[in-house]
Amino acid sequence: MTVAIRVVRLGTPRRDDEGLRLGTVRRPPRGVRKEDLGRRNYFDLWIPELAPSAPLVSWAFSKTLTPKRWATFVRRYRGEMRRPGAQRLIALLAALSARQDFSLGCYCEDESRCHRSVLRELLLNAGAVIAGPIPDSRLPTPDS
Repeated sequence: MTVAIRVVRLGTPRRDDEGLRLGTVRRPPRGVRKEDLGRRNYFDLWIPELAPSAPLVSWAFSKTLTPKRWATFVRRYRGEMRRPGAQRLIALLAALSARQDFSLGCYCEDESRCHRSVLRELLLNAGAVIAGPIPDSRLPTPDS
């Protein structure tokens, strides 16, 4: 049996093999009661520490997200994920991925322009087992 992390869009129907769903978002969805988050396919556990900071999200969406602006967002988000608390969570999830199915995600429709594409890469670099195809996220390299 292969176990792995699935990277998903929160609020979408769950797969049978998806396991626990983790929300890597800054805020829970509006208008959804806490006890309904899992039942409505958002998340079972909320991990806002792996979401981009509120100032970074505000900056990113204050103007059109051009390729240059996206590259800046990715660089800044990677910087946030280099903090010790985020590094420990990424290492924990990478280790768990070899033993337990679970999923993580965000609300964004387009994963290629969402922090979850960067988080997917960070988890892979930490040794995580990721299920499914890896989308063409057009991520800038850490040097760009």
